[in-house]
Amino acid sequence: MPRQRIIAANWKMNGNLALVDTMTSELNNIKFSDDVKVVICPSFVYLSALSAKIANNNIKLGAQNISEHASGAYTGEVSADMLNEMSASYVIIGHSERRSIFGETDKQIALKVKFALANGLTPILCIGESEAERVEEKTDAVLSQQLQPVIDEIGIESFKDVVIAYEPVWAIGTGKTASPEMAQETHQFIRQFLAKNNAEIAEGVSLLYGGSVNAANSKELFAQTDIDGGLIGGASLKVDEFKIICSAAQGS
Repeated sequence: MPRQRIIAANWKMNGNLALVDTMTSELNNIKFSDDVKVVICPSFVYLSALSAKIANNNIKLGAQNISEHASGAYTGEVSADMLNEMSASYVIIGHSERRSIFGETDKQIALKVKFALANGLTPILCIGESEAERVEEKTDAVLSQQLQPVIDEIGIESFKDVVIAYEPVWAIGTGKTASPEMAQETHQFIRQFLAKNNAEIAEGVSLLYGGSVNAANSKELFAQTDIDGGLIGGASLKVDEFKIICSAAQGS
C-alpha cells in the first residue's frame, strides 16, 4: 500500500482572515488524488475560520503546537480537547523554533506526541540538525537523539499514526535547501533507524521534507524514494506557489 502523500502548510505567526478566504477558495476546487492530503496549520486564532471554510475532503486542519497537559493553569497553552473542538486532525510537534526559542526538550516533545495520539490527533513530529551539526557530520546522531525518546515513550507500533518532518534547521526560512540527493539520504536514514525497531512500521511512515521548499524545487524533492511530501513554511503563504507545490505531490 502506498504511503500517504502529505503537504502541510505551517503559517507560523503569519496570515489573516483574507488569506483564510483566498487559500480555501482556491484549494477547495482542486481534485486531489486519494493518497494526497493537504494540511493547513494556521495560528490558533484562525482554526475556527478555516474549519468553517474547508470544503474538500483531502484538505485537513492542523495546529502548530499542543500542550502535554489536558487542562489547568497553563496560560497561553492549547489543549487537545480544544483542537478537537475546532475539528483539527493534525498537530505540528517539536518544530525547531519550539525547541530553540521556547526550550522544548526531547522528553517534553515525546510527551506531546503521546498526548496527541491519545486524543485522536496525528502528530507531525519535526526533527532536524543545525548547520554546525551538519558540518561536523553529526546529523545522524542528532536525529537519533530526537527520535529515540519518542520511540521510548509511545512504542514503535504507534508510529503507524505519526508523520515525521525532517527540517534541517539551516534550511528553514534561509533560502538554503538540501539537494534532493542530500534530502533523500537523510530521509533514508530516518526510515532505516525506525526499521531497526520494526521494518513494516518504518515502511509505512510518511516522511516530509521541510526547509525552504518552493514551487521550483518541490517536484524534484518529492520524486525521491523516501520523501512523501513537505512541511511548507513561507511558500504556504503564497496561494499560487502553494498550489504548484500541492500539484508536485500528485506528480503533476
